[in-house]
Amino acid sequence: MAKVEGDSKEPLNEQAVANIYASMRTEINQIYSKITELEMEASEHSLVINAIKPLDPSRRCYRMIGGVLVERTIKEVLPAVQRNKEGLEEVIARLTETLEKKKKEVAEFEAKYKIRIRKGDGEMKDEGGKKEGNAQGVLVGPANE
Repeated sequence: MAKVEGDSKEPLNEQAVANIYASMRTEINQIYSKITELEMEASEHSLVINAIKPLDPSRRCYRMIGGVLVERTIKEVLPAVQRNKEGLEEVIARLTETLEKKKKEVAEFEAKYKIRIRKGDGEMKDEGGKKEGNAQGVLVGPANE
């Protein structure tokens, strides 16, 4: 109990520190994933906006709303798509701020507990040699050209 008296949130042992660190890293990865997903969605909104902007505003178009395909005019759809894109950009900005805060927390945690990540360059190079084609990404065309 002597270790816990000063700060009730202090981890008790190395395993607890490792678990907390792992959960922090997982949280950062989840935020990265969400930001990427939302950026792709915002990009799709931009493509739609650029495609329908030059068209006649009274022209019919279809929009998916909550899983239902709805027929509207471009004049009605364009502002809604633009608002959605702006909303996505705001969420991306907030998530990016949160990500920076989490990164600082992790850096402080690493410094406080002197955490060094063992697997990194050394193991990654070994795995790269063993699994050449598996973790290299998408391969387009023949490998030996």
